[in-house]
Amino acid sequence: MFVLTVDQRRSRERDDLVEATMAALNRDARRPLRLAFDRTAGDEMQAVTDNPATASAIALELAASGQWSVGIGVGMVREPLPDNTRAGAGEAFGRARAAVTAAKAAPGHIAVSGASVLAGQAEAVLQLVASVAHKRSRLSVEAGLLIDQGLTQQEAAERLGISQQAVSARLHSGLWHESRRAAEVAAALLEGADA
Repeated sequence: MFVLTVDQRRSRERDDLVEATMAALNRDARRPLRLAFDRTAGDEMQAVTDNPATASAIALELAASGQWSVGIGVGMVREPLPDNTRAGAGEAFGRARAAVTAAKAAPGHIAVSGASVLAGQAEAVLQLVASVAHKRSRLSVEAGLLIDQGLTQQEAAERLGISQQAVSARLHSGLWHESRRAAEVAAALLEGADA
């Protein structure tokens, strides 16, 4: 099981982003959660999933924004699961707490804690992908998000009013395809860490 504990960075200097972010994540049917995101304290939220791709995708999305520190705890949770994460217990919850603390000073603001060496390997890949994503230009992100929505490069080019070659160049400069493959590796490593 995977517990995501997410803490808003520099929350004293910014508006509270927790409610709006939780609402968006909880209604995303592409990412199955066993327990939906719930505010656990102040500027922090937490969710539970048994899907490693979901854990990886949410962690990368939040960490790449630069607004969140993200911890993923890998391990057992006490079943049956309660109605909300605040009442949850088990190894993965404790590990998620340690991971989010580590994430505050980690590359890419993301950390993974699990008993398996694979958790550390997943962390390394996720940190690299989050760091790359955080350094992308606005133009690269704009093109990449359209591709992630399922548009072809030509369709993205038409939407952006640029050439297909320009879209390709933006994806290339942002290491978009490489990052997508690396995220798949991270999800596979998380799955192995939970085995």
